[in-house]
This record gives sequence, C-alpha cells and structure tokens, in this order.
Amino acid sequence: MTKPLVVTVPHQLGRAEARRRIEEGLGQLTDQFAQIGKVKTTWVGDGLDYSVETMGQSVYGRIDVLEEAVRIEVVLPGFLSLIAGSLKGRLQKQGQILLDDKTKV
Repeated sequence: MTKPLVVTVPHQLGRAEARRRIEEGLGQLTDQFAQIGKVKTTWVGDGLDYSVETMGQSVYGRIDVLEEAVRIEVVLPGFLSLIAGSLKGRLQKQGQILLDDKTKV
C-alpha cells in the first residue's frame, strides 16, 4: 500500500467556519471533476471521507476539520505517487487560500 500524503493547514476560523468553507470549496471541485470522473464524499462528524475515480485511477483519503487546523490525507495510486511532492505544495497553498481569515485584511 502507498504511504498517504498528509498536509496540515492551520487556521484561526474555528471548526464550524472551516468546515463551511471546505464544504463550499468541495462543491466547486466536485463540479469540475464530475466532467471527467466520479467523486464520492461522506461526512462523518467533522471528517470527510472522499474518493475520486478518473481515467481508471482511484485517489482517496480523508479531511479532518479541527478547531485550529485542517488535516488532509491523500492516498495516491502507484505511479501518481511520483507527483506527491508537487501535490503536497499545491494542497498546502490552496488550503491556506481557502482558510485565510479575511477579517484580518
């Protein structure tokens, strides 16, 4: 089994607002992926289990919404694990944009 890619994105929004933003962002992402594959998501408490199937490949993982951080775990199939480094940086950047506290501007 491939070792999961884990990214932790700190925030100061509180759990409820962070979850709201993730749900909103996830809706946009699901709409984009729906054109090329299948996305499944299930909330269990403040954790989101997800899978994305496209071009014969499956990516799955979990997003845990915590009071002061969001933990994103992604399990990539064999050859996609080669891009884990660049994916980690992109997840960190996009997560920070999504969870940026706009009241501090």
